[in-house]
Amino acid sequence: MELIKNEINKSDCSGNESSRLFHGRGHCFPGYEDLVIDWFKPVVLITLHSPRDEGWLAALIKQLCAQITAVEAIILQERYLRDSPSRLLFGELPDKVNAVEAGLKYRLRLNGAQNIGFFPDMAQGRRLVSEIAAGKKVLNLFAYSCSFSVVAISSGAAQVVNLDMNKGALQLGRLNHQLNNLDLRKASFLPLEVFRSFSKLRRLAPFELIICDPPAAQGDSFQPQRDWPKLVQKLPLLLKPGGEILFCMSSPHLVPEGVRQLVTKFCQKAQLLQIYYSDDRFPEENLDKGLNILHYKVN
Repeated sequence: MELIKNEINKSDCSGNESSRLFHGRGHCFPGYEDLVIDWFKPVVLITLHSPRDEGWLAALIKQLCAQITAVEAIILQERYLRDSPSRLLFGELPDKVNAVEAGLKYRLRLNGAQNIGFFPDMAQGRRLVSEIAAGKKVLNLFAYSCSFSVVAISSGAAQVVNLDMNKGALQLGRLNHQLNNLDLRKASFLPLEVFRSFSKLRRLAPFELIICDPPAAQGDSFQPQRDWPKLVQKLPLLLKPGGEILFCMSSPHLVPEGVRQLVTKFCQKAQLLQIYYSDDRFPEENLDKGLNILHYKVN
């Protein structure tokens, strides 16, 4: 527990901002590759990718309660089980819990689906969007709960089109805009599948910024080997000349070089501006296997 204690001590849990307390999935902490701990005041979320015994969990709960005095509940998500069930380990879960990042709020679903509605390790991507979205017409693909849209509009984007085939996620996205008192006239929410709705997107185009953050895999609706080449070929057709694309990846099975090769092959007008990785709160033994964001300009 000493290693976990030391990592938690690096975080400030006294304010409202959410944080990653322990990032074992980056393989920088031997023996803890299965463990992730997040703080969403007043709730701690523990994510395990392999089983641990109850005695170990009890010791972890005791450690967390000793270090974080504001904790009201501790939730465990068991990713190694089918459907990734969650269970309450300590306290009482509040009716409403938000992630808070850079002062913006995002409603969480802590006792439901595997994806709670917010991805802490995409902080670098949201930061980048906040820096480049002002005045732009933005297309947010695979939008899920629309955190990129919240950041873009709060940073002065002219309009954001959010597209995701999950209607429930888009409803959560609409709520996230309302939580932050954003003008909903600047956002639209389309419950559509990307490739089947391309003709509609062409009618809504041109866009000045496209954010593409597909899942690692999603049944038959998205398969990386089949669908990444199509994305790289089709998305530039939706851009204004000089527009920008952010290709976001967070999968050990898809490294930046693979996407760079696709862009070189299918979109020779694209210029790579920069590759972004997770910040220090998400240490990775191999940066290519963690979060990667490829920022392109297409002339």
